Amino acid sequence: MKKDIHPDYHMITVKMTDGTEYQTRSTWGSEGDVMTLEIDPTAHPAWTGGQGRMLDAGGQVAKFNKRFGGLTLKR
Repeated sequence: MKKDIHPDYHMITVKMTDGTEYQTRSTWGSEGDVMTLEIDPTAHPAWTGGQGRMLDAGGQVAKFNKRFGGLTLKR
């Protein structure tokens, strides 16, 4: 195995949006640095479920149905 080709893993502290912190190994920053997150799994709708509603932006579904709604497969 070649020497000096792998990244330097070291311990950093990750600070979540709610103020909680944990330590992990990373290649980011330097030993002992603090990574402060602006978005994390405890606050972002992608992880929390969010609003969960489907938006019909500009009536695209209605426009499609109006244009192609009368098509049928005939045999």
